[in-house]
Amino acid sequence: MSKKDYEARTEELLLPIVEEFGVHVYDVEYVKEGSDWYLRAYIDKEGGVTIDDCENVSRALNVKLDEEDFVQDAYILEVSSPGLGRKLSKERHFRQSMGLEIELKTYKPIDKQKEFVGILTDYDNGAITIEIDGQPKTFAKEDVANVRLTFDF
Repeated sequence: MSKKDYEARTEELLLPIVEEFGVHVYDVEYVKEGSDWYLRAYIDKEGGVTIDDCENVSRALNVKLDEEDFVQDAYILEVSSPGLGRKLSKERHFRQSMGLEIELKTYKPIDKQKEFVGILTDYDNGAITIEIDGQPKTFAKEDVANVRLTFDF
């Protein structure tokens, strides 16, 4: 199975669990950091998730993952909130974030810069449009390294 298969299967297992605990799946990722593999489930709910939400989902998911035993490598399971500066990677993330300020980083400089901050105004067929100082600017998804919500304190 591939990394994407692990993520998709984990998300399938998560759906009834998050419903039971009144939260929803924000994202799932299977990544290698150093010599360790991490299976991360990001959950969310209106008003934010609590430590208890994360613990409850983690325990239930751990049981399901042990039953299914489809991940080949040893891994560390983490269940958490996506955080304030959450990464936008899926179409649903972009749709939920319309009208919010985002930070967009490109692989290569565009107009001599690689970082842009603006209001997300459109996401269509992989094109991301943000408004910067009142002017729309559109980026092809394949040119974008990552996108995150901005947050101010």
